[in-house]
Amino acid sequence: MANDPKIDLIASVPLFGACGGPDLQRIAQLLDEVDLPADRVFVRQGDPGREMFIIASGRVAIERDGKVISERGPGAVIGEMALLSEGPRTATVRTLEPTRVFVAAHREFHSLMEAHPTIRMRVLEGLADKIRGLDEASVH
Repeated sequence: MANDPKIDLIASVPLFGACGGPDLQRIAQLLDEVDLPADRVFVRQGDPGREMFIIASGRVAIERDGKVISERGPGAVIGEMALLSEGPRTATVRTLEPTRVFVAAHREFHSLMEAHPTIRMRVLEGLADKIRGLDEASVH
């Protein structure tokens, strides 16, 4: 596991930060690597969310209702709520430059969480922390 850039990136993502080495390896095996060209929309607001993306390299713009609300780079997670629910996307995501992403599909990730309850618990804790952080940020 040492010196594996994919596992190192996954471990740096707060959603998976509490996972140990064996769980990180299982997650890494599940993720497909995809290279996207510049100016490619790969998540569209309103579409059903069926997968989550981790930005490995490059930069993306997050757009809501046609306006750029944020930019993200390596280590950013896009669409993590799709791991739990296939609800509609809340934003459009477009690459600003050639970008490499790791993709986790909803069905495969649910199978992994069923087979490994510790991963499910860590992911739920990571999502709860994110929601708590968003909630605290909106108060200030």
